[in-house]
Amino acid sequence: MLVERLGKNKVRIFISYEDLEERGIDRDEIWQNGRKVQELFWDMMERAYLEVGFEVMGPIAVEAFTMPTEGVAVIVTQVPAIPEEADKSKDEADEDEEPVILVDQADGVLFVFDDFENVLSAAKAVHAWLDISASLYHYKDRYYLYVSDGQLEQTDTDSLWSIFHEYGNLAVTTKAVLDEYGKLIVADRAIETLLQYFN
Repeated sequence: MLVERLGKNKVRIFISYEDLEERGIDRDEIWQNGRKVQELFWDMMERAYLEVGFEVMGPIAVEAFTMPTEGVAVIVTQVPAIPEEADKSKDEADEDEEPVILVDQADGVLFVFDDFENVLSAAKAVHAWLDISASLYHYKDRYYLYVSDGQLEQTDTDSLWSIFHEYGNLAVTTKAVLDEYGKLIVADRAIETLLQYFN
């Protein structure tokens, strides 16, 4: 289990599939929020507090990204409390209440590239999957490729991950942030469009 502080209110935790197996958790079970998964989550939060000082206080949002061969990346963000809820928390400070957890299983994967040439190289390398749904964004001087993995077979997903990792990295920015603040360059058909104009 690896912990990385991403900001004042955000932390990323990586759990390998070996870690899950040691805890008796199957890959599909990670989304079922059973007892073992809840125990794992609070172990993660304890590790995050001990290693980087990230403390759960109030509502948090959790995003999880599965990686075909490596494991699961979990991004936990502290969510600002609604004013009346904050007052309620003060009034009921003696009560031992669990924080609200908003869980989102991502339906796609977001990769970040330092420059446009790396995006083109990645697009050329995955030319066999022209029909995949991929959107290209520009945000803070870097390029982001959001790939929807809903229609891909597991073997295809593994191959795509390996290729994209050669030219870019898994992004910690979410698609929602890109939709709000980034510039959408190509929607849905990014791989096909890039090869059409730059091949």
